[in-house]
Amino acid sequence: MCYGSRRLPPFGDEGTGIPSTDVNTAAVESLRLRLSETEARLQRARAREAELSKKLVEMKRFVSVMEILETYLKRRFLDEQQQLAHLISQSPVPK
Repeated sequence: MCYGSRRLPPFGDEGTGIPSTDVNTAAVESLRLRLSETEARLQRARAREAELSKKLVEMKRFVSVMEILETYLKRRFLDEQQQLAHLISQSPVPK
């Protein structure tokens, strides 16, 4: 469209018949809705992150306990193995 020396109409006012204040109000409401949805998603994501962090700490603790048990059981096994070897070496060989 050519407006010549006239000014261009404000954005959103081009032949729609909707006053620009209504368009602005609708745009603001749309942005507010999107913002509230984004904030809700962010809150859910933070809650999920906290939950996963707690699970991670629990799993690390579990792994630490398992490593301690593994070390203890290996030591016990070696002690039993040495004790058995000692008993076998001391027993008389049957003929």
